[in-house]
Amino acid sequence: MNYRLTSKDVWALGFMTFALFVGAGNIIFPPMVGLQAGQNVWWAAAGFMITAVGLPVMTVIALARVGGGIDGLSSPIGRTAGLVLATVCYLAVGPLFAAPRTATVSFELGIAPLTGDGALPLLIYSLIYFALVILISLYPGRLLDTVGHILAPLKIVALAILGIAAVLWPAGTEIAATPAYQNDPFSNGFVNGYLTMDTLGALVFGIVIVNAARSRGVTEAKLLTRYTVLAGLIAGAGLMLVYLSLFKLGQDSASLVPDAQNGAVILHAYVQHTFGGLGSFFLAALIFIACMVTAVGLTCACAEFFALHLPLSYRSLVFILGLFSMVVSNLGLSELIKVSIPVLTGIYPPCITLVVLSFTLRWWNNRSRIVAPVMLVSLLFGIIDAIKASAFKALLPLWVDKLPLAEQGLAWLPPTLLVLVVIGIYDRTAGPRSVSVHQ
Repeated sequence: MNYRLTSKDVWALGFMTFALFVGAGNIIFPPMVGLQAGQNVWWAAAGFMITAVGLPVMTVIALARVGGGIDGLSSPIGRTAGLVLATVCYLAVGPLFAAPRTATVSFELGIAPLTGDGALPLLIYSLIYFALVILISLYPGRLLDTVGHILAPLKIVALAILGIAAVLWPAGTEIAATPAYQNDPFSNGFVNGYLTMDTLGALVFGIVIVNAARSRGVTEAKLLTRYTVLAGLIAGAGLMLVYLSLFKLGQDSASLVPDAQNGAVILHAYVQHTFGGLGSFFLAALIFIACMVTAVGLTCACAEFFALHLPLSYRSLVFILGLFSMVVSNLGLSELIKVSIPVLTGIYPPCITLVVLSFTLRWWNNRSRIVAPVMLVSLLFGIIDAIKASAFKALLPLWVDKLPLAEQGLAWLPPTLLVLVVIGIYDRTAGPRSVSVHQ
């Protein structure tokens, strides 16, 4: 018997998808853009929405069309290359960087102001934090209940309070846009949205969303695709509302903290100004729930993926991944960000390329002929951008800085598009792959 999701479960699936996406980074980036963009904030917001909302939703839809797994999406580049890409993505947004970072961000924003930013408080907090992550992740079949029906609504209520307050009770006034946002607000907003890395998260969360629907007895492929797409659209709408309110919060709070170095400072100043003594507690609770849900989603997805390729059970992997993430989190937020940015910058371009090309596969005579070389070029130039963001920047030749869009961190885009056009023309003229006469 094939089951269908109730309307309540469809919304819960959408709320769960939204909650998986919205981590601390998603809450911190928009206020900073709002502050720096000033009177040009909505041009910057338009660019931000393309990469921070459009691409992740596209990724969820692309995954839904192939059953939810990145392996299905990467089939045009071959099984081995696809497995390598998937492994790198899962490690990067899982135990190496993103999962540990959820603990360090929530600690530094919510706990450190109360306990001090020391090694012992972080160790104690990370132990408790990842114990909860492991406990929830051990029961992936209940994820729709624990996240979709409980944690996600809590996060949405907290974000709604913050968003409504930002619209109704602005804390200050805007300041003049910084030079970058005066000259090209759209482009700078586009790049900041790109740096949220939500497309990588979507590649990992796709299978979690599909499996959550399967846990309700849904087995028909068309229904799974439909429900996953609906969940992605609900999540995208939620992300858009959150971002718009946080842009306004940052813009209107600029006079409170005109020299803020990051969005956390802006948020802290706003909630203290608006909510008084309860401000710090409110922000701590919001960030904790946001990070916890994201960490659970990452742990579940990584455990499910590696259980398919390693001689270890899902539950064993949940414990291993949780403990490893806990250890890495104790390196501290600054060190984690320092190490993760170059790695994520290098692998993001081929992932974007893969997602976008997945919607064009019917156009080509030979999918592999198109996808493999175009992704390779995006990877090579993505690695150049990664080296520029690392301590090894001095090793690069001077001409690298003169590449088109190099200043925006998008040097991979022009050569990728050029190769796509050239290979596309070749594919159309060469025709389909020849078939053996013996077949």
